[in-house]
Amino acid sequence: MSAHAAVAQRGADVALTDFGWHYPGRDEPSLRRVSARIRPGERVLLLGPSGAGKSTLLQALAGVEQDPDGESRSGTLTVNGVDPRDARGLVGFMHQDPETQVIMGRVGDDVAFGLENLAVPRDQIWPRVEAALAEVGLDLPLQHPTTSLSGGQKQRLALAGTMAMRPQLLLLDEPTASVDERGAVELRDAVDRAVSRAGTTMIVVEHRVGLWESVVDRVMVLDDHGSVAFDGPTREVLGDSRELLQRQGTWVPGWTPHTMPAPAYNGRAAPLLEARELAVSRTQPSSRVVARRRRRERKAWSRGTPGPGETCAAGNVVPAARDITLTVRAGQALAITGENGAGKSTLALTLAGLLLPVAGIVKATANLAGNAPADPSLWEGTELITRIGSVFQHPEHQFLCSSVRAELEYGPLRTARHGAGPGADQARIDTLLRRLGLTELQDANPFTLSGGQKRRLSVATVLASAPEVLILDEPTFGQDAQTWRELVDMLVEEMERGTAVVAVTHDRELLRALNAVEVRLGA
Repeated sequence: MSAHAAVAQRGADVALTDFGWHYPGRDEPSLRRVSARIRPGERVLLLGPSGAGKSTLLQALAGVEQDPDGESRSGTLTVNGVDPRDARGLVGFMHQDPETQVIMGRVGDDVAFGLENLAVPRDQIWPRVEAALAEVGLDLPLQHPTTSLSGGQKQRLALAGTMAMRPQLLLLDEPTASVDERGAVELRDAVDRAVSRAGTTMIVVEHRVGLWESVVDRVMVLDDHGSVAFDGPTREVLGDSRELLQRQGTWVPGWTPHTMPAPAYNGRAAPLLEARELAVSRTQPSSRVVARRRRRERKAWSRGTPGPGETCAAGNVVPAARDITLTVRAGQALAITGENGAGKSTLALTLAGLLLPVAGIVKATANLAGNAPADPSLWEGTELITRIGSVFQHPEHQFLCSSVRAELEYGPLRTARHGAGPGADQARIDTLLRRLGLTELQDANPFTLSGGQKRRLSVATVLASAPEVLILDEPTFGQDAQTWRELVDMLVEEMERGTAVVAVTHDRELLRALNAVEVRLGA
């Protein structure tokens, strides 16, 4: 029994016997004959390469993995002796994408939602809500709207909602992926305190070992085929499996993969996109107002009499960030950093022309705009695709097709139909699939991919159209070290061809690898 397990015996008992999972339409199973016994109170760090089945295993333990034809699942899996699908209230699961767990319109109501479903007495609900929010460091009023939260704040909210239910088994899938470095340590410490107090059994999936090494008892390592390669005490397994972990791409302490050298910063490189005295907000005019404004400004531009442009300014709009002045240059990288809630993703969407500024301007230079208006928010879809490619914070928000390959073909085909590009470059698409480890998944539905695979696909969809500016929100989210290196190398190659890269990131290694100029919000 682990030292942590001795604190209390209120954790769940987990048993897997020859457990496997094979998604319909896939050539290979995600998990193969996984057998393990996790005793009450144990804390397990689950490691393995991107796509090895880690998230699938957590979803199965949570009882949320779908098996519509009854043929995906094999072997047995139980929590306290029962099928997880029948273990209501025993398991708390924090998904890889916290957006999927935000249900209610206000912060307090969202944390209370699970407690109400478990029929917790009303006089206990709100003290538990407030305690959970304090524990994860989300210092916001209970009435604060969830729609205005950043990705990192939503991650904290999802964790608060999970911990408030006081589960016997806590499952965490990349819980710190969208959180800044300080916030990641705070979240880990919050989890440590909560499971120590309650004796909760915990399984956490992370690619970065160093963050969790000191607070887990046991490490399980999956191989490339979804089988258990190592399983045992933390120090012993991390020592014995270090060579495999590095080969797989796990971020073991003291090791960073070698990448191609990025171009040195050149302040005289051609400017492509400029922001001046910019203030940004997620609060925007209605779609009808935006469309009317766009038609009017496009008409004025076509007559050669463009106006100053409109903003979304209104008396009740509070900017997420303000006083931003920057220049995006050809062949250079710019990193937007800052704590969660500083307005990083909002700034990225505004630079991409997808949100209107509250104040100030975003202007494409003639080098980028060409025969289009200088204001990116006025561009047609086909004008945007070849000029600015955007990777959203949540990759699912940009998937449109039923297969991975169709997603990569969508942008090039669309520009070809409008005479704006060379058509679907199949050789380029084949290269993207191969280099990002997606070839075997090219016929799979994008929504069935792991979180790391979805992120790589979202980056590949914009690379397929070869835009002149890449605006990437957390492009290395959910990546093991090998897929991280491949992504970085591809971005460096794009920079060498003159493409500008703007990355919203908490990843300091990415910032260094790209020789990026840092724009820190909230400093």
